[in-house]
Amino acid sequence: MRRLTRTVAAATMATALALVAACSSGSDDTDDTNSGGGAALEQVTYLTSFGNFGRDSYAWVAKEKGYFKEAGFEVDIKPGQGTNAVIQTIVGGQAQFGPIDLTGGLLQLGNGEAKDFIAVAAIQQRTMAAIATVEGTGINTPKDLEGKKLADTPGSVVRNLFPTYARMAGIDYEKVTWVNGEAQTLMGMLAASSVDGIGQFVVGQPTVEAVTKKKAVLLPYSNVMQDLYGNVLITSKQYAADKPESVKRFTAALLKGLEYALANPQEAADILAKNAEAVNPVAAAAELQLMAGYVRSSNSGTALGTLDSGRVAKSIAILRGAGALKSDLTPEQVIDFNLAPKA
Repeated sequence: MRRLTRTVAAATMATALALVAACSSGSDDTDDTNSGGGAALEQVTYLTSFGNFGRDSYAWVAKEKGYFKEAGFEVDIKPGQGTNAVIQTIVGGQAQFGPIDLTGGLLQLGNGEAKDFIAVAAIQQRTMAAIATVEGTGINTPKDLEGKKLADTPGSVVRNLFPTYARMAGIDYEKVTWVNGEAQTLMGMLAASSVDGIGQFVVGQPTVEAVTKKKAVLLPYSNVMQDLYGNVLITSKQYAADKPESVKRFTAALLKGLEYALANPQEAADILAKNAEAVNPVAAAAELQLMAGYVRSSNSGTALGTLDSGRVAKSIAILRGAGALKSDLTPEQVIDFNLAPKA
């Protein structure tokens, strides 16, 4: 009986050891299998599009609600400084994901000022770029910008796209003065009347009014430039090639945060205020409410994040027609449609 007991014990131990060995062996390539279930979380850095405003709160929502962790990521969210800076930081490897204005990305790529990035999802289906000012500056139409002083970050899409907007709106670009500012200080510059207007997104209207205590006046670029997308999520071409499944999982988690933020704007604004400094929750929630109309379009249907090759081609044609691109582009050079969500 004792011999039988020892035999059973030895067999049980051998089975246990075999199971441990089986669990510890396997492929070194975890990208295609890791769904966040018990595996080590991948550390990534995400940049917002421009500072910490309500329009970017969906990333904080995805982190707070655990969507990123469910997808297998530990995410460090940092404030971005506009399209140019976001591209440079991601391509340089200091961050893995971030939103840029697609038109700004086309300008950067087509003019040889940036490379090695790829878009994988749309955040907004229409551009939100605009010039923001307040009543009393004498600016009510695009033509009124002549002789005025505007401020924005050097790499902002509003500033980089302005020459094209000016041509299409009938403005003499040479009669407009631009000065440098930072994402978090632009509205203060407008409030102090040190400039006549600032580069801004249309959803920034509530924040402009909260800071300046005046009624905002906005000149949306979309009034004269049709078919232009707004922000898109990008990563580096290297990361997309090495970890395509990680890109898909991260995108899905971020878009889940976007959907929740749009459905619950005040909660999303409160989450942003808890995690970032100098946030006005009321203005942040109002930004999200305004942004909702830009996130879906008749082409995208109810799906979030979709990108249409035909529309991107039209955007390229607009920029080429305005003389804004030095070289021609195809949609596939800037977007990986295999990684983008499907309509």
